[in-house]
Amino acid sequence: MDIRASTVLPARREDIVLRTEDGLDLVGELALPLAGDPVATLVTLHPLPTHGGMMDSHLLRKASYRLPALAGLAVLRFNTRGTSSQRGTSEGEFGDGTAERQDVAAALEFCLTRRLPALWLVGWSFGSELALLWGNVPAVQGAILLSPPLRRAGDTELDAWAASGRPLVALVPELDDYLRPDAARARFGRVPQAEVVAVDGARHLWVGETYVRIVLNEIVRWVNPDAWPLPWESAPSA
Repeated sequence: MDIRASTVLPARREDIVLRTEDGLDLVGELALPLAGDPVATLVTLHPLPTHGGMMDSHLLRKASYRLPALAGLAVLRFNTRGTSSQRGTSEGEFGDGTAERQDVAAALEFCLTRRLPALWLVGWSFGSELALLWGNVPAVQGAILLSPPLRRAGDTELDAWAASGRPLVALVPELDDYLRPDAARARFGRVPQAEVVAVDGARHLWVGETYVRIVLNEIVRWVNPDAWPLPWESAPSA
């Protein structure tokens, strides 16, 4: 079958609840390959909830719809505290990136408890800030940042990632509203292992199937290179 913007490929999908250390229930979903164990795991962190970001933000939703089948990946999506989507509303209130430290920790603890392999953070905009602030921990193999604004997270966090040696990949739209490729290269230059991927014509929200495919391909290139490039013209059918 051809893959279109609305395509949902087969996977084992499970509604989940993450419990934070401060006693909140966060709603989410885990998508797993239909057969066999995943080769790696994407822990996705959504854009700013005060501006419409949630676990169903389109890049994250399409990652969960496609990558279990196309690349053998587990994809965990969840609403951070106080965030709503079709799945439901997570308890608590928006913490401007600070209280969400416990949300990131709860997601990673869930993955460890479930023995999910090779945890990679995929953070988009505000989610990239959460990845930089709170994801530099032993359980995480690396992070992929989509449209990172580098506002809440700064040089202190970048220096800590540099010291960790963990891979850091920033996908930066040519026409981003907050941080464009030249500025991103300068900022991420303090992280020797970081790679900045500039995407011509893209904007902060990655609207359009062309840009969705670029993002998902780059994620797979890092997380499961054996499945790269993705087979857009032919995919498993249900």
